Amino acid sequence: MRPFFRRHAVALVIVVGSAPAVVAQVPTPALRGGVPSGIATQDEIPLTLDDAIARGLQHNLALLLAHDSVEVARGDRREALADLLPQLRGGLSAVREKISLAAFGFSGLGGFPTIIGPFDVVDARGYASQTLFDLHALGRTHSRTEGVNAALSEERDTRDLVVLACAQLYLQAVSAQGRIASARARLATAEALFDLAADRKRSGLAAGIDVLRAQVEREAERQRVIVAENEAAKRKLELARAIGLPLGQAFRTVDEMPQSPLPSLTREAALDQAYGARADLRAAEARVRAADESRKAARGEALPSLGVSADFGAIGNDVASSRSTYTLAAGMKIPIFEGGKAQAKMQAANARLEEARAALEDARSRIYYEVQAVFLDLEASQDRVKVADGAMGLAQQQLQQARDRFAAGVAGNIDVVQAQEALARATDDRIESLFSLNMAKASLARAVGAAESGYSQFLRGRQ
Repeated sequence: MRPFFRRHAVALVIVVGSAPAVVAQVPTPALRGGVPSGIATQDEIPLTLDDAIARGLQHNLALLLAHDSVEVARGDRREALADLLPQLRGGLSAVREKISLAAFGFSGLGGFPTIIGPFDVVDARGYASQTLFDLHALGRTHSRTEGVNAALSEERDTRDLVVLACAQLYLQAVSAQGRIASARARLATAEALFDLAADRKRSGLAAGIDVLRAQVEREAERQRVIVAENEAAKRKLELARAIGLPLGQAFRTVDEMPQSPLPSLTREAALDQAYGARADLRAAEARVRAADESRKAARGEALPSLGVSADFGAIGNDVASSRSTYTLAAGMKIPIFEGGKAQAKMQAANARLEEARAALEDARSRIYYEVQAVFLDLEASQDRVKVADGAMGLAQQQLQQARDRFAAGVAGNIDVVQAQEALARATDDRIESLFSLNMAKASLARAVGAAESGYSQFLRGRQ
């Protein structure tokens, strides 16, 4: 992973309102961010849930960063592997020298000159070396290989998180549109009641306070419409950013809030599937293996290493007079005393291994608790939907009866105002409960490691 993710990857909750917990292992701003792609059109484009998720899997910032982390890990592995592969290089030099033998203590040699030169030396040579035995380099390479496996698993886990985040943002936008429709319907009712109260007052059948109450309620509903429209616009902006829509591209959500039955999956089966499929668990296991290989590499640094080297080339005063020469060598490095460096590295490697093992056990327990929490959310959300449906039906009957009593002149419109408020609360509760139920289904898909492949099945009941 990138250093940023290594330092800052923490469990975060990506929720709005009373939605069920959605646990993420990458920073929330990255999941909410995206890289815009394409050119905005003048027309408003339709956007389905599938379209939003597909775009998110291409342009979401968290996934792009995860892919870059895989490439970084692959680069680290290739760098470590280079220490085990043959090393080949070439060299070409041309030197003009003049040497003082007296400077090296060669003086008084009879008639032999103390100054030699100037003369030319031309050397063209190839060099090769190969490590034969180095446990430090071998362990380091194995550790980097497991680092690649961990990065790949983290990328797959990020794909599931991106699916979940895009589904959440899309369903929030759908919920916001539903609140707009509900608020406009209540405003139409409030305007009709205001007109009725005004007509009854002109006819002398109602008091001025009834008209005032109806007017206050009408203005309150207008406020709710403004708030709902503003909230829906912001939700659409958040969705557009996360899926990388072109800047300024207008769109409308096409899909309605899913109302499919709950998935037929028991807690035990969900746990078994999660332990077998969760990519973050595979990443934690790979990090343990990487830490173990790093410990072996640290141990190998205190052991001898063996290598061979050779060079072959031509050397002479000029190209025409050059003669072929070569060198073959084998060498062994035996650490004797390095100030305790190898022991210090072993100590750090042991600590990192224990840290990775603890993180793995935490990942197992986190998955267990995520599955348990999701099933609690599913049960509670399903009950909330049933209660909200019943409450909304009762609130509609209450409003109709209050309107009839007021129109008949047997009651003031205070009952109508109270009934309108009750219907508003019931409508909002139903929208929120449906959103919570669908987010619980999406969270279950994430909890069992099937968010990308199975979100349609969990949300819509598709096979």
